[in-house]
Amino acid sequence: MWPAILGPVISGIFSVIDKAVADKDQAAAIKARLQEMVLTGQLREIEEAAANIRAEASGDSWLQRSWRPITMLTFVALIVAKWLGFTAPGVTEAVELALFEIIKIGLGGYVIGRSVEKGIRVWKER
Repeated sequence: MWPAILGPVISGIFSVIDKAVADKDQAAAIKARLQEMVLTGQLREIEEAAANIRAEASGDSWLQRSWRPITMLTFVALIVAKWLGFTAPGVTEAVELALFEIIKIGLGGYVIGRSVEKGIRVWKER
C-alpha cells in the first residue's frame, strides 16, 4: 500500500529537488538520501508486520492463530462464488475489485512476512 502512495509523492519531491538545487551532484545526493529514508521506513514496516504475524501464529488461542487464513479463504470463496454465478444482488464490480485488493494485500503480507522471517534466520546463522 505505501509504495503506491509514496511513489507519486517521491516523484514530485524529486522534480522539486531538480528545480530547486542547481548543483546536479548535490541534487543526486539529496535524492539518494531520500530514497534511503523511504526504503528504511518500508523495511521497518515489513519487519513489524512479520513480527505481528509471528505473534499471531504462535498464539495460545486457535482463533488467534487462524483468523487471518480464515478471512482470506472467505474472501476467495466470495470471488469463486461470483464466478460460479452465486452472488447476492447488488454486489458491484467495485466490491469485487475491493475483495481482490484485500486478497492481494493479505497474501502479499503473508509472503513478505515469511520471506523476512527466513531471511533473518539465514542472516543470524552466518
